[in-house]
Amino acid sequence: MNPQTPPSPHYKWIALSNTTLGILMATINSSIVLIALPDIFRGIHLNPLGAGNSSYLLWMIMGFLVATAVLVVSFGRVGDIYGRVRMFTIGFAIFTVFSLLLTVTWMHGGAGALWMIIMRVGQGVGGAFLFANSSAILTDAFPHDQRGLALGVNTVAGIAGSFIGLVLGGVLGPVSWRLVFLVSVPVGLFGTLWSWRKLVDLGVRQPARIDWWGNLTFAAGLVAILVGITYGIQPYGGHTMGWTSPKVLACMGGGLVLLAIFAVIETRIEDPMFRLSLFGIRPFTAGNIATLLASLGRGGLMFMLIMWLQGIWLPLHGYSFSETPLWAGIYMLPLTVGFLIAGPASGYLSDHFGARPFATGGMLVAALSFFLLELLPVNFNYLWFGLLLLMVGLGMGLFASPNMAGIMNSLPANRRGAGAGMATTFQNSALVLSIGIFFSLMILGLANTLPGTLDHGLVAQGVPKADAARVSNLPPVGLLFASFLGYNPMQQLLGPVLPHLSHAHATYLTGRTYFPQLMSKPFSDGLHEAFDFAIAACLIAAAASWLRGGKYVHGLEDEKAVPSVASVEGEMMLADGD
Repeated sequence: MNPQTPPSPHYKWIALSNTTLGILMATINSSIVLIALPDIFRGIHLNPLGAGNSSYLLWMIMGFLVATAVLVVSFGRVGDIYGRVRMFTIGFAIFTVFSLLLTVTWMHGGAGALWMIIMRVGQGVGGAFLFANSSAILTDAFPHDQRGLALGVNTVAGIAGSFIGLVLGGVLGPVSWRLVFLVSVPVGLFGTLWSWRKLVDLGVRQPARIDWWGNLTFAAGLVAILVGITYGIQPYGGHTMGWTSPKVLACMGGGLVLLAIFAVIETRIEDPMFRLSLFGIRPFTAGNIATLLASLGRGGLMFMLIMWLQGIWLPLHGYSFSETPLWAGIYMLPLTVGFLIAGPASGYLSDHFGARPFATGGMLVAALSFFLLELLPVNFNYLWFGLLLLMVGLGMGLFASPNMAGIMNSLPANRRGAGAGMATTFQNSALVLSIGIFFSLMILGLANTLPGTLDHGLVAQGVPKADAARVSNLPPVGLLFASFLGYNPMQQLLGPVLPHLSHAHATYLTGRTYFPQLMSKPFSDGLHEAFDFAIAACLIAAAASWLRGGKYVHGLEDEKAVPSVASVEGEMMLADGD
């Protein structure tokens, strides 16, 4: 089907504003629960640190990400077949419905948590429709020499939304936990109507049959791996983590087998959902590798920085543990400012000079900023911390917009939905994997030194040796979750013991300074491991970005195309009607 003519010269800005609103809403909701979790769990009368409840906590965080990661490729492919605007509008509507269903949660305890997790997955389904089709809609609407700016605004809005959600959740949660979800309903209603009335499908549709076996094996394999990662960071038996659990091993192994089957299916079916021939286009392949590694470096590190603020720095500077979730989001704002400054600017410049210098430079700046953050003392001067957060944001903003523009410019018009979905899958899957990696590195670092430090410190404050030994041998993940949720970790761990201690000792142990001082050295050890991984990921992403080649726009002979035999073969296959 041939694309329609734009209804007006200003249509491209309508498309940009509408798709940016959708992406901003979805990404804000991906993180809005992080700071609001204590208020949400209090609202449904559930202690997330209680025995067996940590799974509820993790799935409230991860359910949305897992759903989008699994479905975004399929929905991008469906957009190529049935129309991207139609699928985008459906995504707005689905997201709105599930936001409303989250708002009216009436159950409590485990049943209430399970309902909310299912509804969060439903939000993720709507988010997958939005993520899969927004970049393709913009690429259709803008000429090639303006796509960098458009995709820059859209991409940076998405990344910035994940940090705006932290503050918004911290502001709305204490007022009413239901507002955390209700805030999306009017935005979603407006966006649905606006998309339905104003957006026009300018893309080239590709008639095809749905690849049901590919969809099934891909979804089942990716879900199994992401579930394995989620349970791998939880304690198992006498181990601090669950990576040796039969359930985790079965999920990871089974997931890899299913993805291998999926790869075989995609090479043999006429209309595959995951078009492997696109990887013959060098800028597309290099851009996706860079996306994967950048997301690995960025995703889990956000949690580490928040825990650094909440568990150590904010209490040492006079904030009560209950106040730390909101203030952690506020003190992270320089990161968002960096994204907002660098993203649109680098996207605009990449339209003229190509993606390579900006995407590569952005990853190098990010790696340097992580190295400098690693040099800071645990109880840092905020001026330097804030400047380095700004530097991280500038580096990631420099990278994100040109990289996405480079990916989308490399795609033929009838594959933009599938290609955008593939890129988003790499990004969202890497975010979940990153959380697993960073938590594992942090827990390993804590497990090496925390038990001895904790045991010695508690005994010195009059805690009986048996109780001190019991507390010090608990999995470190409990301490991380407690500080992340804004609870006083020592009050949680020593609850039954505190009445038997002197008033002075009990007050000191549960005060604002004891836990942060106790955690400083063990936390620093784990943090260094996490930063080293982030630095390595960013440096490899920089190398991948450089290897993408010069400026390349698919189908334009006047551009300096990347010399690649595979890309020429891809052109031939498309000419044959592939």
